[in-house]
Amino acid sequence: MAKGRFYFDHAATTPLDPAVLRAMKPYFTDDFGNPSNLYGFGRKAKAAIAAAAKKISAALGCAPSEFIFTGSATESDNMAIAGVARANRRTGGNGAAGGAGKIIVSNVEHKGILSVCDALREEGFEIEYLKVGRDGLVNPRDLTKMLGEKTILVSVTYADSETGTIQPIAELAKVIKKFRAKTKSALPYFHTDASQAAAYLDINVQKLGVDLLTLSAHKLYGPKGVGGLYVRRGVRMVPIIYGGGQQDRLRSGTENVPAIVGFGEAVALAAKHRKTEAARVKNLRDALQKGISKKIPKVVLNGHPTKRLPNFLNISILDIEGEALLLYLDELGIMVNTGSACNSESLEPSYVLMALGNPYEYAHGSARFTLGKGTTPAAVNYVLKHLPEVVVKLRNISPLNLKLGEKKITSQPKAFIGGQTPHFLRKKQRG
Repeated sequence: MAKGRFYFDHAATTPLDPAVLRAMKPYFTDDFGNPSNLYGFGRKAKAAIAAAAKKISAALGCAPSEFIFTGSATESDNMAIAGVARANRRTGGNGAAGGAGKIIVSNVEHKGILSVCDALREEGFEIEYLKVGRDGLVNPRDLTKMLGEKTILVSVTYADSETGTIQPIAELAKVIKKFRAKTKSALPYFHTDASQAAAYLDINVQKLGVDLLTLSAHKLYGPKGVGGLYVRRGVRMVPIIYGGGQQDRLRSGTENVPAIVGFGEAVALAAKHRKTEAARVKNLRDALQKGISKKIPKVVLNGHPTKRLPNFLNISILDIEGEALLLYLDELGIMVNTGSACNSESLEPSYVLMALGNPYEYAHGSARFTLGKGTTPAAVNYVLKHLPEVVVKLRNISPLNLKLGEKKITSQPKAFIGGQTPHFLRKKQRG
C-alpha cells in the first residue's frame, strides 16, 4: 500500500496476498486450458481446480465434491436460498399440503440473501425474519418458536458485515436438528454466510452443523470474482445458472481457473495463520477502541462487545454525519466505512445498525473500522491522532446535540440535508 495511506476497510475487500498471486500466475498464461477439455491443457486446469477444492474442503471438513465454485458470495447466497427453495417448492416444507413453503432469515443478513428472499416472496414463498437483539445476536429460543412444518430453509450469517457480531451458529443448528428429529424430516436445511468470518473463525461444517455455507475469496486476501458454496451431500437443490452442466450440473459455465487456484491458496493460508493473526488484530482493535473512547466523548459501540470478529470496530459518534467523517478521513489518508449511505438523495441508514434498535442519528454517525494484515500500531496511532480533530470540526457545524444514553430521540434525518425529507422517508410517507 502506498505510503501515507491507512486502510481500515478490510470487511469491504482485502488486498491480494503475494503468495496467492504467485499461485495464480501460471494459469493466466502458461496453463490456460479449459478444464472441460480432455487433452493435456484441459486436464492440467481440471487438476488445479481439484487441488483448490481439496484445500478448501480441508478447512471446511467436508468432501471436495461438496464444494461448488461460484462467481461471488452473492451468487453463492442466491444459489443456496433460491436453489433450495425451488427444489423443495412442491413439498410446501416438510410435506405440508399447499403453499410454497417458508424461509427464515435473520434481519441482518447480507443483501445477497435479503434480495433473493424478496424475489422468492413474489414466487409465493413465505419469508419470516429472525430479529436480533440490541447486542446484534439472534436468540435460538426465537428460532424454536418460528420453526414449523412448512419451513424449508433457515439462513443466519456467521458474522455480519457491519458490526462483526458472531452468531451462535452451532446452537441454532442444534435447534434445527432437534426439530428435524421430532418431525422425522430432512427439512429445514440450514445455511450460513461465512464470508466475513472465514478469516478468523473455525469454518468446519461438521462442528457448525450447517448444510450449506458461503465463502468469498476477496475477504481472505484472495482474488475478486470468485466465491463458493458448501452443499452437504443429500441436500435437495436446483441450479440457478444453466448451461454445460459443469460442477455436477449445479453451476454451469467454464470455471475461472486462476481465481479458483487463488481462492484455494487464500483459504489454506487463512487456516494456517488464523489464530496468530486473530490475536494480533484483536490487540490492535482493542487499542484503537480504548484510544477512541478516551479521546472522544459520546461514542457508542455497535454490536456485541465481546462476541464479534477480532478485527471489527463499529462505533456511532454522536452529533456527526458519517459520510462527512469518511470524506474528511480520506483526505488524511484514512480509509473507513460508514453506516450512512453514500448517496445524498436517499441518505438511507444501515439496516443492520437500525436493527439493533438505535435511532437514525446513531446509524448516521457510525464508522466501521476493520483491521487486517497490513494494519500496524503506527496506523492505529495515526487514526487516534487525527480522528478527534475531525470529530471536533464536524460537531462544531452539526445541528445535533444528543445526550449519551438518551432513550427517546425524535429522529430528524432532514437535519442533515437542509430541511428536506430524505428519499427513504418519502417512500414510507407515500405508503
